Amino acid sequence: MSSARTLVLWDIDHTLVSIDGVGRDIYAEAFRVVTGQPMERVAAMAGRTDWAITVETLRMHGVEVSDRLLDSFGTALAEAFVVHEAAISERGRVLAGVREVLDALAGRADVIQSVLTGNMEPLAIGKLRAFGLDHFVDFEVGAYGMDHEDRAVLVGMAQKRATQKYGESFTTRNTVLVGDTPNDVLAGHLGGARVVAVATGSSDVRALQEAGADLVLEDLTDTEAVVRAVLVAADG
Repeated sequence: MSSARTLVLWDIDHTLVSIDGVGRDIYAEAFRVVTGQPMERVAAMAGRTDWAITVETLRMHGVEVSDRLLDSFGTALAEAFVVHEAAISERGRVLAGVREVLDALAGRADVIQSVLTGNMEPLAIGKLRAFGLDHFVDFEVGAYGMDHEDRAVLVGMAQKRATQKYGESFTTRNTVLVGDTPNDVLAGHLGGARVVAVATGSSDVRALQEAGADLVLEDLTDTEAVVRAVLVAADG
């Protein structure tokens, strides 16, 4: 393995935690605040950024999108999250094996853990904090759903932030994205990371393999196997 540390970028929803239903409620509240009308439907969320979801949802309702409106929607999302935060811990759950894997990797000197998520930063931090997972990752070097519309671009942003903070070079060779959708796989490969995919969301093992993931796991329950998969993926 390279002497450089491995940057592990975790997706959040359906990879680390599940908060089924609460996400739509948050969007509905933000949409009502910003537009003054009810949200009839929301754009597909799996593997996408809050930026892309927001733009499509607004356009689906005939709302013209501007930078100012996007900023307002982001603020409303963060405020709506606070309103629904209690529901996240009540209705949501940490997926099997997640806490053990995060703890195991956090104990390694050769690993830096952060997030690459479609969630905007306050939501990402809040979701992990709701389940006591926030101390395992370095949010400062993560990349988030309002940083850019294109998820693939987020990979380079996280690598740059990690390089600036830790003084090491992070490239495809030592960056691993862990996610649960074909969009995660595509973003990782286009953005410059290897990808470990887990079939804990709506995509099964075969779909993730066909998407081109470097390694595919059923779930994160076997701690040693997951740690090995992450390090093998980084080693190339």
